[in-house]
Amino acid sequence: MKCPYCQAGTGEGALVCASCGRDIAVPATLIAERDDLLRKRQELRDELKRARDEAEAFMRRRHSR
Repeated sequence: MKCPYCQAGTGEGALVCASCGRDIAVPATLIAERDDLLRKRQELRDELKRARDEAEAFMRRRHSR
C-alpha cells in the first residue's frame, strides 16, 4: 500500500505513514458508504439503460406504423 500523501510504501494495515507521519487509515464507515454509493450508482445506470431501451422500442413501434 502507498501513502496517498507522500507515495511512500507503507505496511499493510498501517494507520500512520512511517515516512510523512500522516494518518492514512480509512474509517470503515467511509468504506461502507462508498460501497453503498457505488451500488446505488450501478442501480441507476441499469435503470437508465432500461428506460433508454424502452424509449427506443417505443420509437421503433411508432415509426413502423
